[in-house]
Amino acid sequence: MSRLTHVEHGPYAPPAPARELTAVSADGARLHVEVHGPADNPAAPTVVLAHGWTCSTAFWAAQIRDLAVDHRVIAYDQRGHGRSPASRACTTDALADDLEAVLAATLAPGEKAVLVGHSMGGMTLMAASARPRFREHAVAALLCSTGSSRLVAEARVVPMPAGRLRTQVTKRILGSAAPLGPVTPVARWILKYATMGAGSSPGMVEACARIVHACPRTVRHAWSKVLDVLDLDHGVRELAVPTAVLVGTADRLTPVVHARALVATLPNCVGITELAGLGHMTPVEAPELVNSRIRELVSTYAEIKEGSA
Repeated sequence: MSRLTHVEHGPYAPPAPARELTAVSADGARLHVEVHGPADNPAAPTVVLAHGWTCSTAFWAAQIRDLAVDHRVIAYDQRGHGRSPASRACTTDALADDLEAVLAATLAPGEKAVLVGHSMGGMTLMAASARPRFREHAVAALLCSTGSSRLVAEARVVPMPAGRLRTQVTKRILGSAAPLGPVTPVARWILKYATMGAGSSPGMVEACARIVHACPRTVRHAWSKVLDVLDLDHGVRELAVPTAVLVGTADRLTPVVHARALVATLPNCVGITELAGLGHMTPVEAPELVNSRIRELVSTYAEIKEGSA
């Protein structure tokens, strides 16, 4: 590629995986999958990470660096993102198919994992919540900075009062097919305003900008149409495993109203974490807090694997 797809140094530089593989989805879509963690410890608990719109496995660098010390961490590129080729099928059913394919390719029958989804990755968990393979493998879930419906109507990227005009302007901005171009100071400022809290460091902004700008504009545009009409409220009601919710109070893309609606609807919600002043990119903006929440879910709900005692 002619464009740097992620930062190459520092805490947000993606670590090398222990293993890479390709999972094949129901429609033949090929998904790039990475497995991190101690290969010599089969009893290590497993965490599966699903990234959001315009991102890639590189988005989870800070989580992988921390968790892979004593967890088996599986991360994959959503179709059209990162190293997964684009597909004509851009639907919530395709997201669910893809997650099932990743679980089938990486987990043994009956093996349990904590599933973590950020933004569209959280929507992936909602879309797959009633699927047999999801129910076979998911022991708990963490929904980061996400929502199940009314994404455009509730977004606060445009500084206007809520209403039809703001919704129309927001739809045009988020659904634009224009190329993002190189990562310039202006591009960093725009991305920080739209997706991150005011206190985000330059390193955090740079890491997110490299990842987002690397997403092909055709892919970004295709998935924006899905998010525009998203309705996964039924999937939230089917998400029966213990599920925690995490959100930044300054999130302009999926504001706190979405997180609170999830808490009110989830059949087995185990708490909400509202991070003051943080934006949409919570795993990058507050990696220690996100990692801690994942570890809590693992220690509370993940079963000890056979042979570990």
